[in-house]
Amino acid sequence: MTQGAGQGPEVERTATLRDFRVPAYVHESGPYVPHTQQGESAPPAEESYPEAYTPTQRDLPVINRGDTLQVPVDPAPAAPAAQPAAGPGPLFVVGDVHGYLDELMAALREQGLIDDAGQWCAGTTRLWFLGDFTDRGPDGIGVIDLVMRLSAEAAAAGGYCKALMGNHELLLLGAKRFGDTPVNSGAGTATFQAAWLLNGGQKTDMDRLQDHHLQWMARLDALEEVDGYLLVHSDTTAYLDYGDSIEAVNDTVRERLTRNDADECWDLFRKLTKRFSFRDEGGADAVRSLLDTYGGTRIVHGHSPIPYLLGEVGSEDGEESNDPVVEGPHVYAEGLAIAMDGGVTMAGKLLVRQLPLEH
Repeated sequence: MTQGAGQGPEVERTATLRDFRVPAYVHESGPYVPHTQQGESAPPAEESYPEAYTPTQRDLPVINRGDTLQVPVDPAPAAPAAQPAAGPGPLFVVGDVHGYLDELMAALREQGLIDDAGQWCAGTTRLWFLGDFTDRGPDGIGVIDLVMRLSAEAAAAGGYCKALMGNHELLLLGAKRFGDTPVNSGAGTATFQAAWLLNGGQKTDMDRLQDHHLQWMARLDALEEVDGYLLVHSDTTAYLDYGDSIEAVNDTVRERLTRNDADECWDLFRKLTKRFSFRDEGGADAVRSLLDTYGGTRIVHGHSPIPYLLGEVGSEDGEESNDPVVEGPHVYAEGLAIAMDGGVTMAGKLLVRQLPLEH
C-alpha cells in the first residue's frame, strides 16, 4: 500500500482505505583370436580382420555342460510397474509483507511450507509472493533475504518460490538510485527519497541494502498466470499500458528500469501505485479487461489492504478507527478478484493461502 505521492486518481476517491559434466569413458579391446581346431595353428596375434568381420560357427569355442559349474539362480524379480509422472505441487500465494519477518515466518510455518528452523520443507509446492517486501515494518531486507533463500531451497526440492514486483520495490529502487533528484510527478515536483520516507521507508533497510538485493528486485516480473490465476501486485488496469501479453509487460518494465531514467521510473511507480479498479461499479469489467488480455479466469492481487476494500477503516490518511478484523482473502468483483493484502501494517493479518481457496 502506498499513500501520498504517486497515487493518481484512477477511480473516485472514497473514504476507505544453475554445470553438468559427463566423465569420459574409454573402451579398450585387443585383436580377436579365434578358437582353433586340433591340428590347426592360431593366427598370429597381430593378424587383423576385415572391417565388419563376423565370426563363423567354427570360430566359436565349444563349451560342454560338464565343463562349467552349474549354479542355480533365482529368477529376476519382475520390474515394478511404471509410476505416472508427478504433476506440479500445490500452489500458494502470499500477500504484502512490508518488513514483518516474524509474522511471515509464522504464517509460512502454519501452512507447512517451512520447518521450525525456517527451512523449506514443502517439496514440490509452488509459492508466489505478490510483492511489497519492505517499508513500514521492521525488517524488509530480512524478508528479501528469506525469499531469496527459500527460492534456492524450493528449487532444490523440485518446487519453486517466486515473487512479483510491488510498487514498494519500485519505490526502494528509486530512492536508492535517484535519492533527491527531482522528478515530474504530474502534480508538481517530487523525489523518490521523499516519497519513500512518506510511505514508511526504513533507514535500517536502506543501510543494509546491497547490490544483490537491488539486482533481484529489478528482475522481478510484474505479472504471471498460473493454473488459471492471473497474479499481479496492484488492483489496477495500468498494466495494460505496458503491453498486450504477460511477456511484453514484464519485458517493458525491466527495460524501463534498465534505462535508469528517473522520470520513467517515477511514471512506472505512479501507475503501479493506483488501486481500487476492481472494487466499485464496473470493477468486474476492469478485471475482465486484464483476464481477456493476459489470460486466466480469476485475478489475485495484493496492494490494497482488505480493510480498505471492506470499508473497515476510516481512510488512508490515518483517521482513527477500530483494528480491522481479517479472517482470510477477500473475494469480490463478481467472484473474479481475490485480494490477499490482509493489512499486516494496520494490525490486520499477513495472509498465506493455498489456491484454489477453500470455502
